Parts: sequence; C-alpha cells; structure tokens
Amino acid sequence: MEKINPKNINFSSMTEEETSALKNRIFNTIHKKKTRKRNFWFSGLAAACLAGCIGLTFYFYNTSNTSSSITDFVNSTSSENENHKEGEVVLTLGEGNSLKIKEDVASINYSDSGENVTIGANEVVNQKATKNKKSVFNTLWVPYGKRSNLTLSDGTKVWLNSGSKLVYPIAFNGDKREVYIEGEAIFEVTHNKSKPFHVISDHQVVEVLGTVFGVTNYPDETETNTILKSGSVQISFKNIKNASSHSDKMKITPGTKASFDKENKSIVSEKVNVDNYFSWKEGVLIFKNNDLQYIMKRISRYYNIDIVIENENLAKETFSGYLDLNEDINSVIHSIKESTNMEYVKTENKILIK
Repeated sequence: MEKINPKNINFSSMTEEETSALKNRIFNTIHKKKTRKRNFWFSGLAAACLAGCIGLTFYFYNTSNTSSSITDFVNSTSSENENHKEGEVVLTLGEGNSLKIKEDVASINYSDSGENVTIGANEVVNQKATKNKKSVFNTLWVPYGKRSNLTLSDGTKVWLNSGSKLVYPIAFNGDKREVYIEGEAIFEVTHNKSKPFHVISDHQVVEVLGTVFGVTNYPDETETNTILKSGSVQISFKNIKNASSHSDKMKITPGTKASFDKENKSIVSEKVNVDNYFSWKEGVLIFKNNDLQYIMKRISRYYNIDIVIENENLAKETFSGYLDLNEDINSVIHSIKESTNMEYVKTENKILIK
C-alpha cells in the first residue's frame, strides 16, 4: 500500500484480470418482481354494503398488525446488542429464542409467509408471523469477524457486514415494509409500488420501491452513509440543521453517496465509485484516499481483532488501493507494512501499530 498520488496501487497479489472479474460479479443481477392490479366492480346495495364491511375489517386488521412499532421494539431490545459483539451469528426469533449459527458467512431464507426459516442448507425453523394480531419481529446479530446474507419474506435480499444488527418483521403487513439497521448492509429490494420499503436507523429513514443500495450506520462512527447502486431512494433525516438541498429530505441518483454528520446534524452528497463500498460482499476492501485509521477500523471488524495506532500522524495519512480479505490477518497486515513505514506488534487478540 502506498500514499495517495501514485496510481494503480495494489495491496495484495490480485491481478487486474481478477479485479475486473470481481467488479463484474458485484450485483450483476437485480431481482425485480411485477405486481398485478385487479379491479373489482360491485353492483347493487347488498354488494356495496358487503364491500364496505370487508374494507372496514381489513382496515382494522392491518391497523392492529402494524400497531407494534419497529422502533419501539428496537429501543426495548437495544441493550442486548452488547451480548453479540463476539462469537457466532445469532438469530433471535419472535418468541425470544436465540439460534446460534456457526458459519462465517451465515445464510438465512424466509418463506413467503415468513413462518418457515431455512438456515444454511438444511435447518428449518417454524414460527408464527403474528402474535395477538401484532407483527412479530426477528433480529439478526452479526458479530465482528462474521458476515451474513438473508432473504426476507417479500424476496428482498440483504447482506450484513461484521458488527451489524438487522431487525425486521417476519411478514410485512400494512402499507409499507420497514426494517432497522445498525452497522453496515447492502439491500437488493424487491419492487412493490404499493408497499414502499423503509430502512430505518437512528438518524435517518431511507425509502425505496425497488433498488440496490447500501447503508453504513455504526455507533462508533461519526457519519451515517447511504450509497445508491441503482434505482432511486429518498432519505429523510432526523434533527437536521442544514443540508445541501435546504431540506430534511434528499433524493439521490445512482452512483451517489449521502452522508449524515451525527455531530453537526448536517448532510452532504457526492458522486462515488459504488464498487468501493460494496466490494466487502466479495471479500475485498477497496480504498480511495482513506486515512489509515479508517482502514484499520474496517480490518478490525472484519477479522474481529483490536488494532491500535499509536502514531497519530500515521493514523491520519491517506491511502488508496485494495485488500484481499480472503487472506489471513497476518498476510493483510504484512501487505500494508510493505508499502508504509509502520512497525507493528501482534499478540493473540491485538495489533499495535507504531
């Protein structure tokens, strides 16, 4: 790894051919589903009354099902997050049962009703989608050193990075689909014009109909970032002071990153290379003028090891290039050392950079 200014920098032994192939694989397909519209005509007073009764029943049923707020649920369970920062991926079901998943990259798939959950290739778990006519939520905890991917009941695909938590209903009732994210995730949302998809975090809400985008919202970072791969999203920010659009809402186009500053309560947007933010799904980290402190924090989460930089000037120096995370931590750190003047000491659970 070298400091900025030089071009075509490599952190690892990946060839240009391999890098190009990797980029072509990243999100090479976007799943879309078509919705059908049906119109029913009712005639006569009896039919009109029947339709009215059905409509009222449906309204009150949906109101009951969605009356359980996902944010209320998150606030009531947020303290549990500390229990899952290390160890295995944990799926907490609506009844409170927690299932530990040993795979480094856990795969979870929900049936259309959400009541059947397939974990890995063979394990199937059953659960009820509602309780007392209210939505039931599941929580997926991904500790440092692990990753996960899941398919929600509506067909939406989600990739969760290390140190992340996703809260979601077993089935999406009502007129919108809502999930809550802490950490980092990539979403490939199934299109449904009549039921928009909302990704909620502490400081913003991202609304989409069907698209591919990423959200980064780690508690120990000063920014919440939304990166759009395709489609269109609208982001609503909370407690905002100023924005480039002079509004608390912002629409972004593909290839754009919107950043919310948690301390200053301000937002900015800029054009970026989306692959740099999505490549972790393929086991590669791509950096462009990022400081060493940022790079080491990403590596720390991925490998679940503490990394401390003693030299403040070195921590602020910026670098560009890529790291192959399919290698072990020793090879990754050695690749960085070869291109910098840093020295380091490694113990079992910590790396000290001097």
